[in-house]
Amino acid sequence: MRSGAEAAAEDGSVALEIGDDACTAEGGARVARQFVEARVRIVTGFLCGESIEAAMPILKEAGIPVITIGVRTDSLTDRREKTGWPVFRLGPRADGEHEATARLLTRLWREALFAIVDDGTIYGRELAESFRNAAEQDGLKPVFNDTFRPQLDNQIGLVGRLRKAGATHIFVGGDRDDIAIMARDAHKIGADMVFAGGEALRAAAGPVPLAAGTLKIALPEWQEVASPAVVSEFKAKGIVPEGYVLPAYAAVEVARRAFADAGPSGDLKKTLTEHDFQTVIGPVRFDDKGDLSENPYRVFRYDGTRFTPVDVQ
Repeated sequence: MRSGAEAAAEDGSVALEIGDDACTAEGGARVARQFVEARVRIVTGFLCGESIEAAMPILKEAGIPVITIGVRTDSLTDRREKTGWPVFRLGPRADGEHEATARLLTRLWREALFAIVDDGTIYGRELAESFRNAAEQDGLKPVFNDTFRPQLDNQIGLVGRLRKAGATHIFVGGDRDDIAIMARDAHKIGADMVFAGGEALRAAAGPVPLAAGTLKIALPEWQEVASPAVVSEFKAKGIVPEGYVLPAYAAVEVARRAFADAGPSGDLKKTLTEHDFQTVIGPVRFDDKGDLSENPYRVFRYDGTRFTPVDVQ
């Protein structure tokens, strides 16, 4: 995160005051006071809920808006009308994956015979339920619903029941290895099925490779969508632009543009709410709560080597 922010400020257009919140409430309050004393105009960063919750009352009192790039807790912005916190989120909400899965797959599989299965975990069950509810509200009904036992060496029994139900497209609320095993077993019995999952598919490859055609609903790999020139600059410095590097760079870009648009004494919170910002990872606009106006989750298809974007109308 620091590498990204420092790279964005290299041209001297903004000066950085850097603090470490230690991912604790005490640390959050400490860096908030540090920033107030340093008279910063905008704070970017924060990865942890505890620290930002402790920092926001202090920063609000000082009139300093915050652009967080890592805190996903829904309530941070959902309570904005009550708290009055000038917080903006340059990243997904906790419910962003659920919303995107439901919205994108109901569009993509409108004409498909689809099934929904989950591994019984809170993550898997809630993700599957979000899709199921959205499909039913849209007049779509899965041909098969079930909870499976995860981490088995094979899922032949489950795949057989899916084939018997006529399912050709299966959403799995579960992890990468289970999805890979299901696709392998479907191929073994000659069943032509497309499997889809959520962000769990970003996990490291296991002993069973993913099948080509597997769909993933997840955030983009930022270095694949970012400005090639900026990515090259990072690599030339020996910095791998993964994780929060590019979002941190983008947050400083937003802050810099907000300074320019608002002027020396302008209302930065108003500017952040009302303006569009062009960044290294694409256009950014915040809604009235401070969340991104567009859910950043997308659909990707595995081609046997890597995931590539799928255009969903």
